[in-house]
Amino acid sequence: MKNSLAVTLLLAGALGTAASAYAVDTRARFIAANCSYCHGPDGKSRGAVPSLAGLEPGYFVDQMKAFKDGSRPGTVMKKHANGYTEAEYEMMAKYFAAIK
Repeated sequence: MKNSLAVTLLLAGALGTAASAYAVDTRARFIAANCSYCHGPDGKSRGAVPSLAGLEPGYFVDQMKAFKDGSRPGTVMKKHANGYTEAEYEMMAKYFAAIK
């Protein structure tokens, strides 16, 4: 009885962790999808706009902050950067960094 309870609790914890990771990944993918209009599918640009796929997360976050505060000029990026929180920058950064 104790063993089956322990196994049940272990599985429930594992499923909860997996569901939580999936939810974060899904939200990151959803937010990052907005970038695909200019930066290409999955952040892989095929033109003059820089690719986001494979960027170091810290660099990505720093650039988004720079667009937001105006220290890095951009045509539309200030407006986009203002639409996200720093936590969302982090989520997008991890999402794009994982794409090779």
